[in-house]
Amino acid sequence: MNITLQSITEENFLDAFNLKLKKEQESFVSHPVRSLAQAYVYRDQCQPFGIYHGDIMVGYVMVIYDYDIPEYDIWHMMIDEAQQDKGYGKAAMQKVLEYIKAKPFGTSNRIALTCNTENAPALHLYTSLGFAPTGAKYDDEIELVLNL
Repeated sequence: MNITLQSITEENFLDAFNLKLKKEQESFVSHPVRSLAQAYVYRDQCQPFGIYHGDIMVGYVMVIYDYDIPEYDIWHMMIDEAQQDKGYGKAAMQKVLEYIKAKPFGTSNRIALTCNTENAPALHLYTSLGFAPTGAKYDDEIELVLNL
């Protein structure tokens, strides 16, 4: 499977804006418009990516480094509704983990993310990659952590 992560730039940000989730998933993940605004604010500690299958953007994810904890965080992971159930999410997460292993922002081995408790497919994906719940809960989301 030819999945790559490509930085969001002026050439592809509109493709990110055009990504859509299934209606029932919209409360689980923020849209890339919000995420890219956050990327601007945290630009010294984050990297937004388009998830590509060949030359088609099929999803979006952002990696951010929290210097206060310290840890890497994975934010706003999403696969477009028309591209789901093809294995792109798992392949993309594996690419994200490879990126983080290179320590682009800091030396932490801790990777954290949050997931809506009702998002069973995402919870399955994250736990299949070794993420484990920490017991922390934020509204309707739980925190999961992977230590490299």
